[in-house]
Amino acid sequence: MFRWLFGGSGIISPTEAKQLIARGAMLIDVRTPGEYAAGHVRGSRNIPLDQIERHIPELKKANKPVVLVCASGNRSGRATALLQNAGIEAYNAGSWVNLR
Repeated sequence: MFRWLFGGSGIISPTEAKQLIARGAMLIDVRTPGEYAAGHVRGSRNIPLDQIERHIPELKKANKPVVLVCASGNRSGRATALLQNAGIEAYNAGSWVNLR
């Protein structure tokens, strides 16, 4: 049902993202702290794209799928590829506004 897009940045649907989150996936917003402060999805965690690599060990240890969002899907796509390449089940959900 869900697509695990190795090395890709294809965007899953809002329905798929919400189902993953309901099943325990972590929701991570990779926008800047300022963008996040201006509005975000309740329950999401802010890890800016330029800091995502240093959080890989912690995300691996959590052993949960990760759903990533940003403003448009570009940064979350790059973060998705980084996490997938590290062996983490990660999905690009595109813009955070689709999950409000």
